[in-house]
Amino acid sequence: MSTYDRLYRRSLADPAGFWAEAAAEIDWFKPWDKVVDDSRAPFYRWFAGGELNNCYNALDRHVAGGRADQVALIYDSPVTATMRTFTFREMLELTSHFAGALRGLGVGKGDRVIVYMPMVPQAVVAMLACARLGAVHSVVFGGFAPHELATRINDATPKVVVSASCGIEGAKVLPYKPLLDAALELASHKPSACVILQRPQVKATLIAGRDHDWDELAAAAPAVDCVPVAATDPLYILYTSGTTGQPKGIVRDNGGSAVATKWTMRNFYTIEPGETMWAASDVGWQVGHSYIAYGPMLHGATATLYEGKPVGTPDAGAFWRVISQHRIPVLFTAPTAFRAIKREDPDGLLIKRYDLSHFRALFLAGERCDPDTLQWAEDTSRCR
Repeated sequence: MSTYDRLYRRSLADPAGFWAEAAAEIDWFKPWDKVVDDSRAPFYRWFAGGELNNCYNALDRHVAGGRADQVALIYDSPVTATMRTFTFREMLELTSHFAGALRGLGVGKGDRVIVYMPMVPQAVVAMLACARLGAVHSVVFGGFAPHELATRINDATPKVVVSASCGIEGAKVLPYKPLLDAALELASHKPSACVILQRPQVKATLIAGRDHDWDELAAAAPAVDCVPVAATDPLYILYTSGTTGQPKGIVRDNGGSAVATKWTMRNFYTIEPGETMWAASDVGWQVGHSYIAYGPMLHGATATLYEGKPVGTPDAGAFWRVISQHRIPVLFTAPTAFRAIKREDPDGLLIKRYDLSHFRALFLAGERCDPDTLQWAEDTSRCR
């Protein structure tokens, strides 16, 4: 019997025992009373009675446990010619102070915060800072049009919106602040404050009394500790895309999210603590939540945040360069990315420029992968 079959059968035969064992890898402020509360089936509640904090599990415990100087996050941005790493200690410092900044704006446990950001480290910091306070973040894909952003603001009723002066799409700079201002004009719900990260490419005009400069606000804020939350309290709201009418917000609880996401790091993706995982996604999508902002750091591994494209930044060898340069053993991305790479470099010539001897696993998910692209990806990367 394969390892997968054994684990799968056990999870069905003894779900409470199976997930209790997985939950033992998470630090709890208060143990759960019941692994799965099925009193209102099919509305199951996981780890009822337990208390934890996702930010504590992603950062604090690793700093205290000997990983303070290990890299927690790699920021690789070919569109801005920027590359930077952040240790667990540095991420904790940034996050605890930004949590203090949010608290100073009145954000507390249960409040919602919209995060409308490009692929920059501050997007991850904002998400973790919300989790630190017990607030609920809702990340909206950066660059969404004002109407779509406004509908999400109305639905989530955030106390604060966190954004940036611009995003960068290839060679194009996209100012975000005009989109945010238009969305707030359209929205019936009015957040009490906005926090704007000023990027060098564009200087946003701030509205006095409502808008705050990220750097100034965070620099003046005290560091704050983690707030214990119930396992059944919401961690985030993520809205579905491509729908009409009212947006459909999917709510993810704190306990089930932490346990399941961490469990998949080793058991699905073969990542061990100290290794690096790259999910070539956006923080605005589910994959970006699970495998950029939370999963790797929950596991004591290194996350990769890539601000670029599979082609054009600068060529179809971009993914191979990132994998080689950062010694990444596992990549998770959408088949669309590999279709683009295959189209630009059908003979796989660019991969030969890079050392991928350490690269062992490629995961293509999120949409159907056609057989031709799958075969090309396997043959080119020599992964399965």
